[in-house]
Amino acid sequence: MKNLVLRLAALLMLIGMSQSVNAQCYPGPDGKYYNLDGTPCTNTVTSAVPFLRIVADARSGAMGDAGIAISADPNAMHFNASKLAFAEDKMAMSATYTPWLRSLGLNDVYMAYLTGYRKLDKEALQTLGFGLRYFSLGSIQFTDINGTALNTGRPNEFEVSIAYARKLTEKMSAAVTGKFIYSNLAAGNVVGGDVIEPAIAGAADFSLTYKSPIELKNGDADLTVGLALSNIGNKVSYTNSTDRDFLPANFGLGAAYTMNLDQYNSLTFTTDVNKFLVPTPCQGGPEACDEDNDGTPDYKQESPIGAIFSSWGDAPEGFSEELREFMFSFGAEYWYDKQFAVRAGYFSEHVRKGARKYLTVGLGLKYNVFGLNFSYLVPTTNQRNPLDNTLRFSLLFNFADLEE
Repeated sequence: MKNLVLRLAALLMLIGMSQSVNAQCYPGPDGKYYNLDGTPCTNTVTSAVPFLRIVADARSGAMGDAGIAISADPNAMHFNASKLAFAEDKMAMSATYTPWLRSLGLNDVYMAYLTGYRKLDKEALQTLGFGLRYFSLGSIQFTDINGTALNTGRPNEFEVSIAYARKLTEKMSAAVTGKFIYSNLAAGNVVGGDVIEPAIAGAADFSLTYKSPIELKNGDADLTVGLALSNIGNKVSYTNSTDRDFLPANFGLGAAYTMNLDQYNSLTFTTDVNKFLVPTPCQGGPEACDEDNDGTPDYKQESPIGAIFSSWGDAPEGFSEELREFMFSFGAEYWYDKQFAVRAGYFSEHVRKGARKYLTVGLGLKYNVFGLNFSYLVPTTNQRNPLDNTLRFSLLFNFADLEE
């Protein structure tokens, strides 16, 4: 029974992410919003299919989830596919396994992520990338409101993506990624008279990368800057309701500075800034959130393209609240002889926008044609994280080294 409760909690957590899970807040005399207990209103930006934003790459997972501007490998498909145009190898693949909610004792809830790329021409101007992301919540026994057992299901979600990256100049590249998204959390069950159906969506990513060498007195360095707009696509619903939810569209900006200290040692510092391009939920209660009384909160009626622009200025408390919606990642990576790496990082999210804060550490090994990355997440607050004290690992395979 305990295991069933944990699985249902995990499922409800994912379903809840696609709905507005914020507590109703009320305006105070100062014009700001507060919870019923008088604390500042927690107003988290939510979306459907949040698994699309889970960082599966163990290398980035060890650097505070920063990955927009670090050196290119197959996992650029998640962060910034335009980096693939600067990849040093002709062809490579990566496979990552990420245990999920392992701290709750669940052993069959996990994410698997397979990515790869191939150069298309001798000049290495064009690169084709692919990705397959699969998220499983294991086996769940569904019950009705009285606790009577119904059917057993295996909720799962997956994403298939294909990217085309091209060098525009020696220092700049661009990419476009197409995605097919499928989310089946409780198909066939009936909730509140509505039959639950799988959610299906199509989306696209658009990205740019600028990379420039820098000459130093005691060596050389590289500065890389990346920009990515991710998960721009149609809204989805798990029922026939007109109340549809946004995909986790995201704006990401990253920079990385790599110093080649000598023949054997290199050091990289990187940072990412992310912001959801999704409307901020209304705080004023049902009447304020649904002024036309059509049963759908007004902020959910925005179009996906319109939300890209309106999400920069729709926070109820104005500019100060917009600033709270930015998420920050900081990371560092040290390589010795391009064979052994040590990594560390930190991720920070405002306490009223999710409150995720954690340290990350990890190692990287490269031997012959294989590479292996590990990462470990350490929470720094009481906010629970599905990856608390969990070891993640990624395996990379370099076909160019195999040919040599």
